[in-house]
Amino acid sequence: MANLLVLGTQWGDEGKGKVVDFLAPAFDIVARYQGGHNAGHTVYLSGKKIVLHLIPSGILHPDKICVIGNGLVVSPQAFFKEVGELEALGVDIKPGRLLVSRSAQVIMPYHPLLEKIAEQSRGQKMIGTTCRGIGPCYEDKAARWGIRVGDLLEPEILKEKIEASLVIKNKIFEVFGYQPLQVEPILEEYSALGEKLAPYIADVSVFLSQQIKSGQSVLFEGAQGALLDLDHGTYPYVTSSSCTAGGVCTGLGLSPKDITGVLGITKAYTTRVGSGPFPTELKDEAGALIARKGDEFGATTGRARRCGWFDAVAVRYACRINGVDLIALTKPDVLEELTEIKACYAYRYKGSLVKDFPSEPWILEKVEPEYRSFPVWSRSIHRQKDWASLPSGFLDYLNWLEDTLETKVGLISTGVDREDIIYRREEFQKILGERARLLV
Repeated sequence: MANLLVLGTQWGDEGKGKVVDFLAPAFDIVARYQGGHNAGHTVYLSGKKIVLHLIPSGILHPDKICVIGNGLVVSPQAFFKEVGELEALGVDIKPGRLLVSRSAQVIMPYHPLLEKIAEQSRGQKMIGTTCRGIGPCYEDKAARWGIRVGDLLEPEILKEKIEASLVIKNKIFEVFGYQPLQVEPILEEYSALGEKLAPYIADVSVFLSQQIKSGQSVLFEGAQGALLDLDHGTYPYVTSSSCTAGGVCTGLGLSPKDITGVLGITKAYTTRVGSGPFPTELKDEAGALIARKGDEFGATTGRARRCGWFDAVAVRYACRINGVDLIALTKPDVLEELTEIKACYAYRYKGSLVKDFPSEPWILEKVEPEYRSFPVWSRSIHRQKDWASLPSGFLDYLNWLEDTLETKVGLISTGVDREDIIYRREEFQKILGERARLLV
């Protein structure tokens, strides 16, 4: 058994989609365990850009089963829109290939509106959410007002839950000058969506447990990143779900023993969307060049990402709390046009050197990064596929990263296409065993 968890070690947008797409041939099942259609996992296939929001990135491989776990919040409309877009590209999606947990929470029409109200109320301290209803849906889950996918199949239960929710929601809408929502139109729409969704609905926990027992391997696909985790991220500037390794167990109904390895996806620089502390942020021409060269615009929102130098303090923290076994380094080729490359190895706060990532955002807002500088390597690594072809300057940079993070780099992405990867099979064999040979 070899079940690998792929997660982001920064503030999301690290390149998880491409890495999952590359790794998928070594696994039987690809499973998402948290988030919703606020994710944007980008895969380039023969030069064509494909962005997946809700459906696991393994769906592009016809022999893989893909799973949406109970830890996600599901917009049925977004689900079927994505299914339709994939089918238009020739991707075969049938219910047996794509399963949705009956215990996943459903994003209802009032959730995006509530999120819009909440963001506007924060003023200059807004989080910068996608306003797709993700957060309010998770709020309802915690408050026990949530509607689950399985409820869509039971009209009487669905009606009762919608009525109970609207008693409170409509009072909020009234205060903020919005028209109240009516039960019947929502009930009619979501009952129909439930009928349409029914062939995909399954008990995901039972299914995965049975598959793992029978010897099948699972690739767990995380969304967002460790620094956006609700508990361990830069709270309150975080997402609403558990992006870290523990989210696999709660979001799929599996034991921690079912995770045999953790791969941390790490960009060679740092980006962040929305508000929140960002110690290594660049607001100069170097930052603008990275943004242009790296095409740093959100796959889901289209918003420009804030860019900065690599932050080893933050990534080392993410590696520690997730038990990361290997790093997949993405976009190092983006840095090649700079005059020098910097990486943060520590912070300075009130005159003292800080090597551990602070949990308080107000401290992160005031720290000064301590940098190590590197010369730009002598020749391009863009689209390189062979470890032996890497220039010595890049290897020096890579060795520093491994030593500082105390984690080996097992994979390097050198371009946007699926084939633009340097794969260190000997490192992956330590966690995947013979399955590592299935990847080329």
